[in-house]
Amino acid sequence: MANKDLKLLIEEGKILNKIYTIRREKVMLDQDLAVLYGVETKQLKRQVKRNIERFPRDFMFTLSVKEFENLRSQTGTSSWGGSRYRPMAFSEQGVAMLSSILTSKTAIEVNISIIRVFTKLRQHALTHKEILIQLARLEREVKGNSKDIENIFIVL
Repeated sequence: MANKDLKLLIEEGKILNKIYTIRREKVMLDQDLAVLYGVETKQLKRQVKRNIERFPRDFMFTLSVKEFENLRSQTGTSSWGGSRYRPMAFSEQGVAMLSSILTSKTAIEVNISIIRVFTKLRQHALTHKEILIQLARLEREVKGNSKDIENIFIVL
């Protein structure tokens, strides 16, 4: 494996570890995106608020108090550490929209990487769904065959 491929895998792994499922939606949090983009979280939030019309609810939402507490308990963040404000969560479309308001070279490169990871996740999910459908079909066939096999043994 080439050094470039290894670096890409490591970067994709870092991004993948920052994708959470909240409200049955795959999202990334403002603080994680800010780190990846090399900006302060408050700067990212400020830019989003200035351009809020670009971020409908299916692109970005603010975590509820309960979701925020649940996330903190899952990630092991102490109550005195991290942000005191509830994070913004960005869907794949929200992350794509961020590229229109954060235009640094780093932000553009990171955005491309994030979108590629989301695309791979979607492809894996579709493959997984196809496998489950095929397994269900096989299970139905085996159940039908097992009755036939049972009848053969009875006849024998």
